[in-house]
Amino acid sequence: MDNLESKPQIDEKPIINIVGEKVALGPIHRGVLPLLTKWENDFAVGFLAGDTLQPTPQEAMEKHNESLFKGEQGNHVFFIIYEYVTLRPIGLTELRRINHRHGTAAFGILIGEKDCWDKGYGTEATRLVLDYGFTIVGLHNIRLSTFAYNERAIRAYTRAGFRIIGRQREAYRWGNKLYDNVIMDCISTEFETPLKRILTLP
Repeated sequence: MDNLESKPQIDEKPIINIVGEKVALGPIHRGVLPLLTKWENDFAVGFLAGDTLQPTPQEAMEKHNESLFKGEQGNHVFFIIYEYVTLRPIGLTELRRINHRHGTAAFGILIGEKDCWDKGYGTEATRLVLDYGFTIVGLHNIRLSTFAYNERAIRAYTRAGFRIIGRQREAYRWGNKLYDNVIMDCISTEFETPLKRILTLP
């Protein structure tokens, strides 16, 4: 018997935790490391995220994300965002600095594949993570910060349920221009979503 034929077939479909209409969310894994490195080195993507724009080798990305790959950050939940139809990885989203006593966390998201911009993927992924944070983790207040020049993100966050609660004025510099740091939050008692809830509580 051919040994190759006797080996079980490996399911190459990613593990999925949460399914929406346009996107699905699943756990981070080492297989997406080349994509994480690609997105980190795409200055157009990093500019919108407010990242430091510098060349970053894959080895550095692996070291930076090692604790996430091992699931060792207890106050940090990290999802890979998949385009639902194709199940290709298109970005990432997270809840970090989770504080169970106060019911708070910080939100972050990145759509790394530029052909997936302006399709509503970021808005839906944000709604799914808010639902997860409020329903599963038991949070009450989720906040974020972004920069005033990232108008696309501010619109998406607003559609998903965030509200602007303040600004740190002229706190971010690109070249000779200064931009406000825009602070937004969403609380569980105000959150509404047109999507099917990720878990129906009895």
